[in-house]
Amino acid sequence: MAAFPKPESWMVPDWHQSSEGKEYLGCILRRKKRKFFGQIERPVLSPQLPADIASYKIFVCGKSGVGKTALVAKLAGLEVPSMHHETTGIQTTCVYWPVRPRDSDRPVIFRFQFWDCGEPALKKFDHVLPDCKEKADAVLFLFSFTDRSSFEDVPALMSRTLGQDEDLARIVVGTKLDQYMHADVTEQDLLEFQRTWRLPVMRVRNVNGPRLVDGRSLDGRAAIAESAPVLNGLAEHLWHRDCVAAGLTVSAE
Repeated sequence: MAAFPKPESWMVPDWHQSSEGKEYLGCILRRKKRKFFGQIERPVLSPQLPADIASYKIFVCGKSGVGKTALVAKLAGLEVPSMHHETTGIQTTCVYWPVRPRDSDRPVIFRFQFWDCGEPALKKFDHVLPDCKEKADAVLFLFSFTDRSSFEDVPALMSRTLGQDEDLARIVVGTKLDQYMHADVTEQDLLEFQRTWRLPVMRVRNVNGPRLVDGRSLDGRAAIAESAPVLNGLAEHLWHRDCVAAGLTVSAE
C-alpha cells in the first residue's frame, strides 16, 4: 500500500516499527494475530502505556467490485475475500491504530469505524446513504486500477454522494495496484486528477487469497506492515484537517 504524502507530517514516521510502537501494537494483537474489535470493544492498555483515543467514522463507497470490502478487511487484519460477493446492507468494522505525535510523549490511538455498503442497497433504499453519512468524518471514494470507468466516475461519484455544503473529508483510494499487468489507470492520470481536484490519493495492493504476500501467510505484525501506510495516511489527513478547523495550524493548501 502507498499513501499520498503530506509535506510535513505531525506524526513520527514508522513509529509502529520502534520498540515503543511495538508495545502499543501489542494491544491490537492476540496470539500474534490482529484482534477483531466489536462496536463497544476497545484495546486494553496497561497504566504504563497511556494514550488518548481519537474516533472517526469513515464511509467507504465506490462502484460494485472495486474492492471496498477487501480494503476494509485488509486494514482490519481480517481474511481478504478471494472472490467478489456483493455486500448486503451495511457492514461496520472498527480498526484501532496507534500513532505518536512529534510534539508529544503521549501516543494517540485512532479508532476508525468503517461503514461499507453494497451499491445495490444504496440504490434500492433511500435511507441507506443518509445513514452512512450521518456523523461521518470522511468518505473514501474507491476506484480500481483495472477498471478505468471506475476511475473516470470518481468526480461524479463524489457529486452523487456529497452535497457542496457537506463538510466531510474526501479521500480517493485506488485498489488492485498489484494487478499492474491489467492496469487501465496510469500515474499520469493520477497526477492530473490530483492537480485538478487537490485531493489525497492512496494506492492499495489487493492480494489474492487470505492475507498472502509472495505466497506466504501473514502473521499479525506482517499484516500490519501491509496496512500501516494507509492507516497512517488516514490518521495524518484527518488529524491535520481537525487542527486546521480548530485554528491550531495553517493549511498546506
